[in-house]
Amino acid sequence: MKRDDKDRRDGKDNRGSFPVARILVTCLCVLPLAVLAALSFAGAWPFPDVVPSRWTASRWLDVLAGQGGLAASFGVSVLISASVALLSTVLGFITSKHVAYHPRRRLLLFLAYVPFALSPVILGVCLLYVAIQAGLSGTVGGVILAQTIFAYGFAIVLFQGLWSPRMRAFEDLVRTLGGSTWQLYARVLVPLAREMLLLCFFQTFLISWFQYGLTVLVGGGQVKTLTLKVYDYVGEANVFYAALASCLLIIPPALLLWANKRFLFKAV
Repeated sequence: MKRDDKDRRDGKDNRGSFPVARILVTCLCVLPLAVLAALSFAGAWPFPDVVPSRWTASRWLDVLAGQGGLAASFGVSVLISASVALLSTVLGFITSKHVAYHPRRRLLLFLAYVPFALSPVILGVCLLYVAIQAGLSGTVGGVILAQTIFAYGFAIVLFQGLWSPRMRAFEDLVRTLGGSTWQLYARVLVPLAREMLLLCFFQTFLISWFQYGLTVLVGGGQVKTLTLKVYDYVGEANVFYAALASCLLIIPPALLLWANKRFLFKAV
């Protein structure tokens, strides 16, 4: 009885310490974001003031009005990342099924890992050559192509855990009942793989969203994504606009994390 009471007291003490840890972790996560938000609204923040001495919303109003180039960079980034995520998810889903059932599955999976095994510089130069030959260097299409090749391999590897004997049995059943390929995907495989498809879309979107090296090489400085704008402002020592661009850079990942928790984890 004494030991049980001691265990219960220890458990209560441990539970009591959790809120403190949660508060500390929350502060560590929120504090950098709060500083960025404050910098984006700061009119002046001289040292050693703890808070800005003057506030202004003019930068955000310029973004909402489409001025200054940040709104255009945000739109280009969303277009590129959404296109890369959609293409790599669809192509990776279809390709991964054939890879999983192929007699030389290990060799094909090895080829899917190649983009991650290569040096980023070598991969970027190779993809730049492909873009130049296709006439897409310095264009949004070229950046989408380069990033899709990289994210495509990631999608193939991610979907490998989906193709289990159970999925194969469902496919055989549809074929036995006379179902077409379209019916197989639309009514069986896609509904069963909905959570994995959403996860792949989220992950590949983030891979593209924060991509810097491939965008610089293939885009040739002509495609100004939001990530490039952040580096440009940091290089110019333009702290306030760098903070504003960083806040814009955080918005889509934050929305994806919310959607991930709201729809994906809830479904699982």
